[in-house]
Amino acid sequence: MQAVYQWLMTSNEPFQIAAQFREANSSKVDWDYFDEVFLRIPACRKSIEDQLGSVIDRDIDALDMIEKALLYIGVFELTNLSDIPYRVVINECVELAKTYGASDSHKYVNGVLDKLAKKFRSDEMQTIS
Repeated sequence: MQAVYQWLMTSNEPFQIAAQFREANSSKVDWDYFDEVFLRIPACRKSIEDQLGSVIDRDIDALDMIEKALLYIGVFELTNLSDIPYRVVINECVELAKTYGASDSHKYVNGVLDKLAKKFRSDEMQTIS
């Protein structure tokens, strides 16, 4: 989330941000996952924003930057990483919103990602229900 947030705030090159994170963070980071998500989100920005625009109740630029970063990650994972269960995607984003977001932002993140999960993971949702 921090890398996506930094990219949204600064518009720095993703590879530059990734290099900074590698220098600053411990070896406990799953760098393969980091690269798969963080380095691909900027390339998918238009698609992510189109998906968000279909379900949010405001302009994307009006979103809080923490919410925006989490929603970018959630949409990317829901649409590109089917090996991650939809509930895991939503729960992780909600927990991060509870920790770092504004009051009640977790409710908004949950609602948006739930709508998108129904759109992109309906088969998975039906098998779990």
